[in-house]
Amino acid sequence: MNKRYLCSISNTDTMIDPKKLAIKDFVYELPEERIAKFPLPERDQSKLLQYSAGKITDCAFTDLPRLLPPHTLLVFNNTKVVQARLLFQKETGGGVEVFCLEPVAPYREVQMAMQQTGNAVWKCLVGNNKRWKSGPVQLRFDGGMLRAERQAQQEGHFLIRFTWEPAELTFAEVLERCGRLPLPPYLNRDLTPDDHTRYQTIYANQQGAVAAPTAGLHFTERVMERLREQHIDMAYLTLHVGAGTFMPVKADVMESHEMHAEQLYITKPLLQRLLRHVGNPIIPVGTTSMRSLESLYWLGAKVLQQPALPVQELHVSQWQAYEATELPTAAEALQALLHYMESKATAYLHASTQIIIAPGYTFRICRGLITNFHQPESTLLLLVAALIGDDWRAVYRHALQQGYRFLSYGDSSLLLP
Repeated sequence: MNKRYLCSISNTDTMIDPKKLAIKDFVYELPEERIAKFPLPERDQSKLLQYSAGKITDCAFTDLPRLLPPHTLLVFNNTKVVQARLLFQKETGGGVEVFCLEPVAPYREVQMAMQQTGNAVWKCLVGNNKRWKSGPVQLRFDGGMLRAERQAQQEGHFLIRFTWEPAELTFAEVLERCGRLPLPPYLNRDLTPDDHTRYQTIYANQQGAVAAPTAGLHFTERVMERLREQHIDMAYLTLHVGAGTFMPVKADVMESHEMHAEQLYITKPLLQRLLRHVGNPIIPVGTTSMRSLESLYWLGAKVLQQPALPVQELHVSQWQAYEATELPTAAEALQALLHYMESKATAYLHASTQIIIAPGYTFRICRGLITNFHQPESTLLLLVAALIGDDWRAVYRHALQQGYRFLSYGDSSLLLP
């Protein structure tokens, strides 16, 4: 077999034009009672649907280690959800909710913005905006105060300038003291004390997400130990999940849908680990990990063509994967990215990705996926369809018939095309 294609899989007709896909073709009926509103008492006691070579099998999540192919590398997203919901009070006593989306100044990079002290500007959503006529609003917390002032209104969001006291606190510390965890809107319930631990993976350690990489919520130390016993290798990356992950596709065809951008962090050890596993199964835990891994390929292809590309231009656009004409092997792309890091004398790279993975996409790195069950008419469902083709319908039909729980706190699936 030609090595060039060892890590390329496609389970859809390559003549499919993803820009012309109609989102109405990715609909299924999801009854409200099938949405898991609360987590199970124990993380790893969820169901696991195994799809392998077209066959569907019902399992438990604790079965995962024995179900993975030999020599698998599992890749986890270690992002941590920040308490991005802020409930301010106006001088007149009314409430205003501000939801932090992404940093603007003095840093656009999430990791650095979280360490900013004294003041910062963020893109935010604002609830009850009509009640916020003018001037700053404030939020008192134990030992300090946070103020917010609107600077500008842009399409779909506001630029909010935050200032706080004590000024030596980092923005991460401020959010930790006075923010609230942002639960997915479809849960449609109030936050509970359990959510603070259960809406985080056990390996989350990089602050910056406003939504959890929910496929990882099922993992426990017990499951991780069994993975090690089965000699399953594990690696970590960081993609800070944005609120755009919940955005429904409102356009009739995908060409008119603007994919949200998310920040991705790449380390040398991750690239080196991936290079050692090229040719063996590389399976991401969650759609965010899959988008990250496939984005690494396209970033590598980009620096192969443009070795002098400035670091600030490390970006994967929405349709780059479908418009490219020069296609290196997975190893060539990853090696190019590693050489690029060495040329910049940096231990990690900060990039952004808008990649949309939909039917018609050919996978360059990933050989399977661990994921939850996603909303109808969502880009996450398109990603699943890109991996297993029209069989997504059979998988979701089976899950509904067999009582699987759906969405963030729901059950899991192992998809092996």
